[in-house]
Amino acid sequence: MLKIDEIDIKLIGLLQADCKMTTAAYANQLNLSTTAVYERIKRLEKSGVVTNYVALINRKKVNKAFTVLCHIKLIQHIKEFVLKFEREVLKLDEVVECYHISGDYDYILKLHVSNMEAYREFMVTKLTAINNIGSTQSSFVINEVKHSTVISI
Repeated sequence: MLKIDEIDIKLIGLLQADCKMTTAAYANQLNLSTTAVYERIKRLEKSGVVTNYVALINRKKVNKAFTVLCHIKLIQHIKEFVLKFEREVLKLDEVVECYHISGDYDYILKLHVSNMEAYREFMVTKLTAINNIGSTQSSFVINEVKHSTVISI
């Protein structure tokens, strides 16, 4: 396992805050040489600590501000049904997160659509087309109190 020191932790924080800064800008903030920061970034990437760089999108600006948490219960919790459901849900563009969970339901899906009508269309034409779903329960986000992509180390 990769040993992460205090400088790595600060660098990871800087990358999470703004991954488009130059290596020189990170080096300036960390009081290190550009080469040293470059090597640290490459080490973090190679070890799998840093897995990707992305652009975060304002959902309101692209008409996807209606967020739904959908709980799914399968008819039976057998391997064949689980694997088929997971394969099918990977194909659904509206679903941004899917968690296999313990408790009363088997899965929680998080999805972004334009409005209630779009969610109904998603349910009727896509989600319910997946076999072996026993029941669903939907919760609609009234207000997003906290949303972060930062992993605190």
